[in-house]
Amino acid sequence: MPRPGQNIEKPKNFFQSIKRLFHNLREYRIILTIILVLSFLSAVFSIVAPNLLSKITDEITDGIKPNTEVLQELGTKIYTNLSSVDQTKILEILSSDKISIEDKIAFDAFIKRNNYETELFSLPESILSLLIDDINYKGNVITYKEQMKFIELMSTMGDSLENLDKLPESIYTLVEPKINISKIKHFAIILAILYILSSIFNYIQGFGMATVSNIFAKKLRTNISHKINKLPLKYFDTFETGDILSRITNDVDLISQNLNQSLATLVSSATLFLGALFMMFYTNALMAITAVGASVIGFVFMFIILSKSQKYFIRKQKELGDLNGYIEEMYSGHTVVRAYNGEEDAKEEFSKLNKKLYKSNLMSQFLSGLMPPFMGFIGNFGYVCVCVVGALLVMNNQITFGVIVAFMIYVRLFTNPLSQIAQAMTSMQSTAAAAERVFEFVDEKEMTLEDSLTKTLDKKEVKGEIVFDHVRFGYDSNRDIIHDFSASVKPGQKIAIVGPTGAGKTTMVNLLMKFYEINSGDITIDGVSIHDLTRENIHDLFCMVLQDTWLFNGTIRDNIKFNEERITDEEIMSACKTVGVSHFIKTLSGGLDAEIGDSDSISGGQKQLFTIARGMLKNSPFLILDEATSNVDTRTEELVQKAMDKLTVGKTSFIIAHRLSTIKNADLILVMDNGDIVEKGTHEELLKKNGFYAKLYNSQFEKTEI
Repeated sequence: MPRPGQNIEKPKNFFQSIKRLFHNLREYRIILTIILVLSFLSAVFSIVAPNLLSKITDEITDGIKPNTEVLQELGTKIYTNLSSVDQTKILEILSSDKISIEDKIAFDAFIKRNNYETELFSLPESILSLLIDDINYKGNVITYKEQMKFIELMSTMGDSLENLDKLPESIYTLVEPKINISKIKHFAIILAILYILSSIFNYIQGFGMATVSNIFAKKLRTNISHKINKLPLKYFDTFETGDILSRITNDVDLISQNLNQSLATLVSSATLFLGALFMMFYTNALMAITAVGASVIGFVFMFIILSKSQKYFIRKQKELGDLNGYIEEMYSGHTVVRAYNGEEDAKEEFSKLNKKLYKSNLMSQFLSGLMPPFMGFIGNFGYVCVCVVGALLVMNNQITFGVIVAFMIYVRLFTNPLSQIAQAMTSMQSTAAAAERVFEFVDEKEMTLEDSLTKTLDKKEVKGEIVFDHVRFGYDSNRDIIHDFSASVKPGQKIAIVGPTGAGKTTMVNLLMKFYEINSGDITIDGVSIHDLTRENIHDLFCMVLQDTWLFNGTIRDNIKFNEERITDEEIMSACKTVGVSHFIKTLSGGLDAEIGDSDSISGGQKQLFTIARGMLKNSPFLILDEATSNVDTRTEELVQKAMDKLTVGKTSFIIAHRLSTIKNADLILVMDNGDIVEKGTHEELLKKNGFYAKLYNSQFEKTEI
């Protein structure tokens, strides 16, 4: 996920890019549907869970308090029983032989005063036993004595209920605090099932999303790999190598990572947000307004901080680039800086740039660092508001304590998804930008298909004759590089192509290799037009040694025998000895098994020697040397030149060289300027003409007079 304030590359057309991205994901639609459904259900379970937790809380809360409803109902029943004196009972008491005359006289006076409630306790026990009936309440028999004691205790306790345990046992068992364990267990089991299912669904959707995103990334890389081999060389001349590599690596990784993190997050977060909002208003509208209001206030302040921090992030990136650029300049020119005693000025300038970066970085990190505690503050502020308003509602018996507990969870479920949705949307924006770049690459115009071409040339039977027939070529329709190139090359000839930079020398070789399609004219190999031959067939006929060396990370053996598995170690060492690099190999630990790569661990000249050795081992009828000795010293150049003379025996060779001393023995020298052949002939013939070639040659050997 991106940091708050982090710059995100925006797509040119967000919706079109996302639509294209999901269109490419259509083969995974079944598993994606399952993943999104599981994500939705996981969020639903998380929303339902607080309601069950509220019920458990209410059960526990009710269980630790006396049963006031039973107490009130029982009290009403007892008071009713005590206040009602049946006429039959009065006659029974007055006529009873078991009651003394004094007690009957007292009871008669009690009846006449008609004040039962205040004087009932003054009656003799012999009369009370007959006057007050036992009560059967929920299977418990409450005698007149227990009823009397109940009335006595209730009158002293009032509303405090402190001495409730002093009530008669028959009554206390009815009103004592009791937690309904079976009910709580029932809710707890359901709650545990919901959370377990939610966790399982989360795991499945996380694993599934990671699998889909990585498979999709693998597919993209495969498509890109296939696409690279179908793109014309013109594309690689137009776009920077770093940009192409970024599309293949960074952009594909970004798509995979953000799909994994953002897609399911959007669904679950949106479900949690809307579900929590609905449940809050469904449970209690006033507390819902309180929770939402508190969160909105917090988010307003958060977005204000984000808007303030954005400029510091932009400034930080700019000043970081300035500092890195300055460091690179000073590092690459370190010798010059020291030679001109510029260390102090360099240090002073570095200090200025470093201080600017320090200030911008400090402010950006400080403001972005406020986000986690501020998000915590939003949540805590919501908790406080919910607790205060909830307490007031509990006091007024409008809600239960469990509702407050549920709302505290709903506040978290409401606030967290907002930030997650914002982050997911930002990630989807960067995903769309990355997808747009990848799809631009995939949609690039490919080289023409060659399925209909049936002609082939066997490199073992090729004679080696090549004819350029009025070839015209331009990288675009507005400007021709090659105007009207014609030349005939006999089998086994060594052809040198010379001329100033930009004359079109390398372009001619690229046309011959069919890296580019010629605009008009034709090139034939042994009388067969290259239009009728596949690129693969043509490339198999040529061996190329270029000015730009290329070695991959691997052993010396693998680099030299690249794509030629049948070559033996003896043949490799023989080629290396011919070009003069065998001694270097023997000094390395492991010999041919030594690991090398296209790095600075070996010199540029040694790299060139390895590539020349690689070219020597490819048994092809045509040889192209494009400035192959430009990175070697004079002594090594002479050694390589002798090796090349042996290599070119029996092969038609094309040599592009700036050092004209290396092509003196060429059978034919083609002198190019501005896309045309201005001169042709042998070295001696061209010098006698004293023309363009002679000027080029003599300019390399001029001595400045003092």
